[in-house]
Amino acid sequence: MITPIAYQKTLEGKSNAHLITFNDGNDYVVKFFQPGYERTLPNEWVAYCLARYLGLPVPFARLVEIPQEFISQVPELSVMQQTQFQFASLYVPDCLDGHQTPNISGIHNDQSLAGVILFDYWLCNRDRTRKNIILCEEVNETYHLWIIDHAEIFESYNWNENDLDNLSEQLLKSATHQIMAKFIESEDSFTNYMELIQTIPIFLIEEIISMIPDDWIVSKEEKKAMVSALVTRRKNILPHLMQRFLKKIYRPLHDNEKT
Repeated sequence: MITPIAYQKTLEGKSNAHLITFNDGNDYVVKFFQPGYERTLPNEWVAYCLARYLGLPVPFARLVEIPQEFISQVPELSVMQQTQFQFASLYVPDCLDGHQTPNISGIHNDQSLAGVILFDYWLCNRDRTRKNIILCEEVNETYHLWIIDHAEIFESYNWNENDLDNLSEQLLKSATHQIMAKFIESEDSFTNYMELIQTIPIFLIEEIISMIPDDWIVSKEEKKAMVSALVTRRKNILPHLMQRFLKKIYRPLHDNEKT
């Protein structure tokens, strides 16, 4: 397992994220357990693993251990409640968020955008704002898009078991989804990703959730509820949400382009 060698800075936002350099030569965005935001780390872990399986553009991430000796030397870290493991996502340099890139001529990895939108609806991610995409310019205002920050899947960073039975079945108000939709050439992309989501083995979903560290305080019953919510939602809710998104958002955007 990699180890930290230098603390860089605290990052903006409410997710308790810190930029730390590790002995593999890379900088990572590290999130720590935070009272009041107890589901941030479990949410990040589950979303990352599922996104990687689906081939979505999420930066490489891993669980890390920050030794107490390192923590004690960094005032920003020493005040926090400690757990054995933290969630670390590879820092992608030289990129801008969606607010900083008003002119986007193209998305280089546009083939994955329909998957991102369905992924957000499946996991009920209420926080796909322009700050939670990063764009790396490749040439002439054409960008590679990455998705980041999944602390608020299941609608919250502090959900409880009952909340998982009552997740929203409404369209999300996301200007970022509309930006993405403009660069999706065919509705077939949605159909293809829907099939991929529907065929993820249940045992894989169970395994991902079972690997949530114990001191992230997710009970066995809550883990079962997470599995049930994901399996039920992809079967009964996601297909309807996809059709509503196509009708209400995707098709009007592309019809306007034709006129």
